[in-house]
Amino acid sequence: MDLKDHIRGIPDFPKPGILFYDISTLLAEPDAWQVAMGRMAKIVSRHQPDILAGLDARGFLVAAPLALKLGLGFTMVRKKGKLPGKTIEYSYDLEYGSNTVEIQADAVKPGQRVVILDDLLATGGTLEAAIKLFEQVGANVVGTACMIELTFLNGREKLGDIPFDTLVSYDE
Repeated sequence: MDLKDHIRGIPDFPKPGILFYDISTLLAEPDAWQVAMGRMAKIVSRHQPDILAGLDARGFLVAAPLALKLGLGFTMVRKKGKLPGKTIEYSYDLEYGSNTVEIQADAVKPGQRVVILDDLLATGGTLEAAIKLFEQVGANVVGTACMIELTFLNGREKLGDIPFDTLVSYDE
């Protein structure tokens, strides 16, 4: 199955000149969703993780059902101020301004093997920040994966030596 047939492009969203790759059409099609999760399960299981982390917010749609399918734990990487309890944060620079992501202080234990997931890799800034955040608390980030990669934005370059996999790529 070609998963690109189930991902729609929405021009000029969220702003003019951007082509948004929308996975909601894939999520609405049970066969495509099953195939996508099956392929992600094969990718992720090669890394033998203890826990999966999803990036706010569409990464939750990938990581949570995948964790359930693989019998693993799941944790969230959220924007600052969205998680209850004690949190650990990591701030990073954007093209214009900065952003902060955080995890709950007890989300992972030192040495745990983590795979970080999102729906799409663009410039790689948020995924890079999540890697640094988990490394800061002593976790071992053993892999990253997204359903979609925008290769023309070179986001992989920010991930260093951490393995990255994707289901589909767009070159423009």
